[in-house]
Amino acid sequence: MAQLSDDCFAFGGKLLSVEEAQALIATRIPALPGSEGVPLRAALGRVLAEDLRAPVALPPFFNSAVDGYAFRHEDLAAAGETRLPVAARLQAGQRAAPVAPGTAVRIFTGAPMPPGADTVMMQEDAREEGGAVLLAAGLARGANCRPAGEDVALGEVALEEGRRLTAPDLGLAAALGMAALPVRPLLRVGVFSTGDELAEPGAALGPAKTYDSNRFTLMALLASLPVAVDDLGILPDDAVATAAALAGAAATHDLLLTSGGVSTGEADHVKAAIEGGGRLVFWRLAIKPGRPAAMGLIAGTPVVGLPGNPVAAVVTFLHLARPLILRLAGAAAETLPRFRAEADFAYRKKAGRREYVRVSLLPGAALPVARKYPREGAGLLTSLTQSDAFAELPEEVTQVAPGDSVTVLPFRAVF
Repeated sequence: MAQLSDDCFAFGGKLLSVEEAQALIATRIPALPGSEGVPLRAALGRVLAEDLRAPVALPPFFNSAVDGYAFRHEDLAAAGETRLPVAARLQAGQRAAPVAPGTAVRIFTGAPMPPGADTVMMQEDAREEGGAVLLAAGLARGANCRPAGEDVALGEVALEEGRRLTAPDLGLAAALGMAALPVRPLLRVGVFSTGDELAEPGAALGPAKTYDSNRFTLMALLASLPVAVDDLGILPDDAVATAAALAGAAATHDLLLTSGGVSTGEADHVKAAIEGGGRLVFWRLAIKPGRPAAMGLIAGTPVVGLPGNPVAAVVTFLHLARPLILRLAGAAAETLPRFRAEADFAYRKKAGRREYVRVSLLPGAALPVARKYPREGAGLLTSLTQSDAFAELPEEVTQVAPGDSVTVLPFRAVF
């Protein structure tokens, strides 16, 4: 389990920008130690624990890149056609015999180049008649061939430590002969919701109750990260019970996520539980929605308290919890994907905080058009299901006018 020092963040302020919070994570939080070997079939999404150096060259031998005819370039006439008898036929997987001077070999994609041959003419550019092939002039030496190590040289770093392994990465590892890879251990993350008003989906909905959604949203967001998730249920609005539950979970997890209970209300007990059981690193972010977001340590285990409003919980997860998880998991830093769009809305905001406005994306003449969701409110779950992206409005921006260029963070890239 994670055992971070209480001073690892070394920050004394109360309100952080997104960049300041992420810089604290990047510079003060160490990755959890250890590694384990897993077969390729189980390695998707895991974090590579050490550089993968190519144990073989890729491709491992000089071979043909096309179907055609292999020959010695010195046998090709400088002008007019060259007629060479076809001495052999060579398919992928067959061993090649040397090509005699003045002859050609019918060759297929992936077959090893016959010793002595150095050039291949595509079958579309040649014609065979009477047991010989007619080759056009002008082909460069080495054309249509793949040298050994053209893709990856022997001993070259093919995949870097800290990389979250993708489908192409696993294909490359397989092509290099790797049956298993060393990866970082999965981060064990416990997820709580908080509040007496919450009911479990599927249960009877009592008076003044609402079904818990944040826990399920957060667990779904975690599913794409290198973690093992434990659903720890709903914490009551009780200071003693909250402190005990967080302390107990901290002993068996690498990270705890909560939603709700981090504001200033009388029933908000998460912040106090972190302060009482360890150290509160910071409490608020200069961000909207999502300002009340706490980060701290309980017995060396990091705890991230996200806001209770669903949209605010998502925004702060993406900008606070996600980079912390990647850092603890030993993954290289990842920037959330963004692109430019043209606003078709007017909007005003305060300077000094970053805002994330829900927008739909429509086709535009030069850029996609960002259309603002018609209703405000960080509690509107449908603003996420009926929108396509967050328009990211920086701290210095105070207003947006139709036609302005804005940065957008597409949901499909992160949800």
